[in-house]
Amino acid sequence: MATCGALLRSLRRPSYRYLTVTFARPFYSKVPFGGFAENVMETIKRQTKAEFDGHIGIHFGATNIRVAVMEGKSAKVIVDSPAVMALEVDTDTDTFGADAKLCARTHPTTTIFGIQRLLGRKFDDPLIQKEMKMVPYKIVKEPKGDAWLEVNGKQFPPTPVSSLILANMKEIAESYIGKSVSKAILTIPREISHAQSKEILKAGGGAGLDRIIAINEPFAAVISSGMINKKRLIAVFDLGGRKFNVSILRMSKGCLDIISEKHDAFLGGEDFDNVIMEYLSNEFKRIEGIDMPEGRLIAIRQVAEQGKIQLSSFSGMVFDLTYAVDDSDKKHVYITLMRSKFEHLVNHLIERIRYLCESCLKGAGLTAKDVDEVLLVGGMARVPKVQEVVADIFGRSPRSGVNPDEAAALGAAAAIQAGWFGGDVWENFPKNVTFPNVDSETKVEFA
Repeated sequence: MATCGALLRSLRRPSYRYLTVTFARPFYSKVPFGGFAENVMETIKRQTKAEFDGHIGIHFGATNIRVAVMEGKSAKVIVDSPAVMALEVDTDTDTFGADAKLCARTHPTTTIFGIQRLLGRKFDDPLIQKEMKMVPYKIVKEPKGDAWLEVNGKQFPPTPVSSLILANMKEIAESYIGKSVSKAILTIPREISHAQSKEILKAGGGAGLDRIIAINEPFAAVISSGMINKKRLIAVFDLGGRKFNVSILRMSKGCLDIISEKHDAFLGGEDFDNVIMEYLSNEFKRIEGIDMPEGRLIAIRQVAEQGKIQLSSFSGMVFDLTYAVDDSDKKHVYITLMRSKFEHLVNHLIERIRYLCESCLKGAGLTAKDVDEVLLVGGMARVPKVQEVVADIFGRSPRSGVNPDEAAALGAAAAIQAGWFGGDVWENFPKNVTFPNVDSETKVEFA
């Protein structure tokens, strides 16, 4: 049986509903991110296309990348993929997205993920030093002190890898649209430096995007919510795969500015995955009397991620680790995890989130009652316990209507039509720019 992906099937019991997680080839209902099967792409090309406004919106996150376009008056995500690239040693080819993520199990040192975090950073940067302990691939110091990658003895900067990932997304988007794409509005984290933003723009250029405008992720979230030009205070709660950011934004008289924010570069969905992984490893040792085989840890991590996602919808999970542990062993290994137990295990992470949110409010000189709206961004916003703590901190339920996973990409796609820039955008910005400039004030005026 192939040890690739995770097949989730729901079970029903009188007392509660739970899932069994085992190993099998996954099924995808969306555009395939690796392989580019000709028949699938031809089917996409034959679909009726709505009018395309000339640019794509891209959210290039630490764990996932999404591409959106405007179709009529609505924005739509057309590509949703893990931001992963696998360098195939034997075939000298590259694999992207979901297929590349599966390669991490057999070729962890040649599968690159989280590349965005390396862009424009020095090797001695504390974030890079911590990152080196968390990824299986090799990060090295180039002669000028920059953080580079080393794969199979070859050293290279992270920017070309980012370009290849973006080019892959661009190709899929062009197949959907049926036209060549040369312009993009790209979201970037609020906390990055000028050097990092330059490298992101450079990566986009290397992907074949001639014109790029980069906007901050909290601004993109506000755009996707449709609250532009409405006077109010907005909290943007962004919990992604590998980082957390909470911002308080003031919208007034056609202007938007960030008045307070807090950030943690090492607090995200992967930390929740690690908690489940540790639980499974400990339970396995308790049941079997031996440690989890080290060679299977990446596979267990991916199953833990799938389990975390499903625990948002079900009150319990049963993990079948048989094939994750030993392909030849016919003995089944089942481990149960209830949502209530999971919430207890991650309480220390929830308290870190609470502290940062409360600190953000305090930094703005505000109380929870002063906040008019709360926006959720990032896949972790689906976790019930996260929604619960957000509602508890801000005294109101988060605004619904926009998929938290897609909010940033949708905002990037809709930015022009929403009047974010004003006038003829591509004439006003003849070169690739970050808007607003990361070295300038954060206030933004709307048309």
